[in-house]
Amino acid sequence: MNNLNGKIALVTGGSRGAGRAIAVELAKAGATVYVTGRSVKGRSTLDYPGTIDDTAAQIRSFAVRCDHTHDEETESVIRRIRQEQGQLDILVNNVWGGNELPIEQKPLWELPMLHWDHMFQAGVRAQLATNRFAIPLMREKQSGLIVHTTFWDDDKYLGNFYYDLAKNALNQMAYGLATELRQDNIAVIAVSPGWMRTELVLAAFNTDEENWHTVPELKQTETPHYLGRAIVALSCDPLVSEKSGHILRVGQLAEEYGFTDIDGRKIPAFRM
Repeated sequence: MNNLNGKIALVTGGSRGAGRAIAVELAKAGATVYVTGRSVKGRSTLDYPGTIDDTAAQIRSFAVRCDHTHDEETESVIRRIRQEQGQLDILVNNVWGGNELPIEQKPLWELPMLHWDHMFQAGVRAQLATNRFAIPLMREKQSGLIVHTTFWDDDKYLGNFYYDLAKNALNQMAYGLATELRQDNIAVIAVSPGWMRTELVLAAFNTDEENWHTVPELKQTETPHYLGRAIVALSCDPLVSEKSGHILRVGQLAEEYGFTDIDGRKIPAFRM
């Protein structure tokens, strides 16, 4: 049985989608969860559905507004966790700014440079900064798990230059940190879900979670909770350090640990 009682987790980018589902699954397993994001009640980024307050209302968690492109705000979150909990056991780096422009399948010279700011400043650098401030607290306990949510499919090119570059940067960040933190017993893993039925994906296809089956294009999708359950399984694994530095796909972890998506299906690892 998954049991994270007494564990303190931080999930960045938790207003909706993967971040919300990860936070919910960690809390269901017993962890005390801090959720960060820019969207708060009455003020949602780009008027997207969902806020960190909505997430916190679902579970035993603390909602902390944070723009992770501002280092002082990120540092303040870690300082608060230190003051209130004295430890941090699980860090899920999920914050991502790449959704603010469409991820078009065009060559580099036809894509706007603004992708760099969104994917690298609000994505890669934001996750790096969170690690920078959180790791000293985690090292004090000489244990823990850091997860980077990513996308990976056997080194295949992902079709959008900036997206491919950013996701591979996250994968390499996990590998490098795993090497640096090996002596501290802190595992660092990049976890790659398949195509998730987030709120934004469902809205793009004019459907909802009850009726997505009627949309042929969504046949091979999964809910964000599948990813959340994968992270719970890793968090509960006493031998998780053996996986440190690797990129792991959710479908493969489902086979290993035996969890399913919320509809009871065990969905195979996504292939492009």
